[in-house]
Amino acid sequence: MTDANAMRARAGVVSLLLVAFGTPAVLAAQPAMVANVKVLSDPVRDVSSLEAWRASWIRPEMSDKDKALAIWECMVAHQYQDAPPLEFLNHENVVQDALKMMNVYGYSFCGVAANEIASLARYVGLKARISTINTHVVPEVWWDDGWHMLDASLINFFVVKDQPADAINGRFSKALSNYAVPNGRIASVEEVLAAVKGWYDQNPGYRDPAAKEGAMPRGNDARLRAFHQEGGWQGWKRGPKLLADCPFYSDDGWLPAHTHGWYSTMQEYDGSTYFPYEGGYSMGYKVNLQLRPGEKLVRDWSNRGLHVNLDGAGEAPGCLNARIGEGPLAYAPRFGDLAPGRIGNGRLEYRVPLGDPMLEQTAMRYENLQADPGTKPVLQPRDPSRQGILELRLPCSYVYLKGEVVVDAVVAEGGAVGVFLSDNNGLDWQEIGRIAVSGAARFDLGKQILRRYDYRLRLLPKGKGTGLNNLFIGNDIQHSQRALPALAQGENRIAFSVGPQEGTVTVEGSCFPADNRGLNLTWKDFHPEVKGLSENGLVCQGEIGEISYRIETPAPMVGLTVFTHYRARSAKGQWDVQVSFDSGQTFRSVGTCLGPTVFSGVFLQVTDIPPGTRSALVRWQGTAGGNALMLFNQRLDADYALPNAGFRPVKVTYLWEEGGIGEADVHVAAAPAETYTIRCESQPTMRSIVLELAD
Repeated sequence: MTDANAMRARAGVVSLLLVAFGTPAVLAAQPAMVANVKVLSDPVRDVSSLEAWRASWIRPEMSDKDKALAIWECMVAHQYQDAPPLEFLNHENVVQDALKMMNVYGYSFCGVAANEIASLARYVGLKARISTINTHVVPEVWWDDGWHMLDASLINFFVVKDQPADAINGRFSKALSNYAVPNGRIASVEEVLAAVKGWYDQNPGYRDPAAKEGAMPRGNDARLRAFHQEGGWQGWKRGPKLLADCPFYSDDGWLPAHTHGWYSTMQEYDGSTYFPYEGGYSMGYKVNLQLRPGEKLVRDWSNRGLHVNLDGAGEAPGCLNARIGEGPLAYAPRFGDLAPGRIGNGRLEYRVPLGDPMLEQTAMRYENLQADPGTKPVLQPRDPSRQGILELRLPCSYVYLKGEVVVDAVVAEGGAVGVFLSDNNGLDWQEIGRIAVSGAARFDLGKQILRRYDYRLRLLPKGKGTGLNNLFIGNDIQHSQRALPALAQGENRIAFSVGPQEGTVTVEGSCFPADNRGLNLTWKDFHPEVKGLSENGLVCQGEIGEISYRIETPAPMVGLTVFTHYRARSAKGQWDVQVSFDSGQTFRSVGTCLGPTVFSGVFLQVTDIPPGTRSALVRWQGTAGGNALMLFNQRLDADYALPNAGFRPVKVTYLWEEGGIGEADVHVAAAPAETYTIRCESQPTMRSIVLELAD
């Protein structure tokens, strides 16, 4: 540890002691929890929410082209081309949320990258569309009266050099300065298709001879590879001029990840496949780190081999053991990646303070219970003739992989402790165990919480002398290393802050129950009212259909977002999104999802919520207009003011290595907003960042 960091660690310990041994009046005034804890380092941009992403990547003075290029660069930086993570919440079952991809995963395939660019482009007011070509999916964004293809998956776009345009290398794109990008107009998909077709017309021997009569020509893989390699991997430069001018090919014709080369581009754009297609993406996810007494969040710049597809429902990602700057991830440092790898595993642990009076303030339910740290059991029914109820909510910003509950109970004769879990906001409960004898009992939550971001636990002690001595909840999580606040060599400015003291309740389930194989929630798990829609795909069966969900918050609601990914083929077709805050007596429209469109997404924010509201009905009312109308994805997020929450001192621990020597920095944030510095004498290898309450 450097002298400066050692002094900071000692100062942190002193601060911790001052907090821990402050006056009883000060301690009594402390809030029960703190939410929206954020730690940022100056080398890494904040992508914790849509608003934070926009502030980090998009500036008001940007042209539409600059905005589109910033979106492309952001997704190149945050998503590596790999076997996709599966959450089974849409018709393709893959994760299709740009903010989740940045913070939770960091890897997927082309269709996801295309969806992310389209969703973020629409979020900042740009038009976007997505096309499937031969074994590939690519997005286009509209600016300057034309479509422009920006492929973040394989990391390329194509520039028409002989048509004047503003410089590509603008002041907003640091990563693009690493490439010799010529001035010119960025081409559309159709222009790339035309350029490749023109070359095939002049060189018909490179078409696939097995192509069916009358079908669009397909590229001959073997002959194209051989042509690519001619002259010491220089043959590709004699291909279509548009491709030869592409700045993202290396001198030997490979794209930056070195997984795809010129020969593959010639087949992707050979014209044999070309149609509009868009996966059902989602929006509304955000990072909200919350801490209670006894709770600790550990995020590692490494993994233990765990990933969201660990149950075999999908492939293991190839980048599980990959290193940034090497092999297929050799390009990543150009785009600002300071992490040692891409997939991170961490832990969210909660040693529930059963004897702490503040537990009642942080629990969802704390009924017929009394606590006494000096007795055993510590927590037991106040009235032993009735059942006690301890209900805890376990929200997490990162996806759960595994989990366990360890209960040390005292069970008197005739008594028992029931343990129940809910993964749909408390609408339904499943028993995961019943404790009938005294001692420690462990319950595995792996099957119940895999792919979830929130669940609730109920412990139900009953009987005189029956109760709980200790309760531990441990969860393995997955996060992307790329978005963590890494350190660089030299002085690193660390910004600690605490945002609004809010929690969020989310409603999101697959609109395709027949396809998700019971591996996550579906729309039916939230018990909506449905009229005139099919069960799978929520297709309007007649001219009119509707679906409405009730979303409830444990404290007054302060914000509501509604996301819809839909189809409305008719110009008269639409989904009218309506909200009621009086239990359905009256509804008002908050936005419309208009046709004609084969695929599109609409993100709505509702802020004018009546004071004291704890329940809302959200209704999608559909009019088919004589053609197909359906819902691919829906998501609701209701923010609420957390009761008994506010600022508390937070301990932030950084762990890293320099030249094989372990280093640490411990800082106790004593104010809701602080900045401090950590100096690294040499290039650090990041290990962990740990957050927990200091007192």
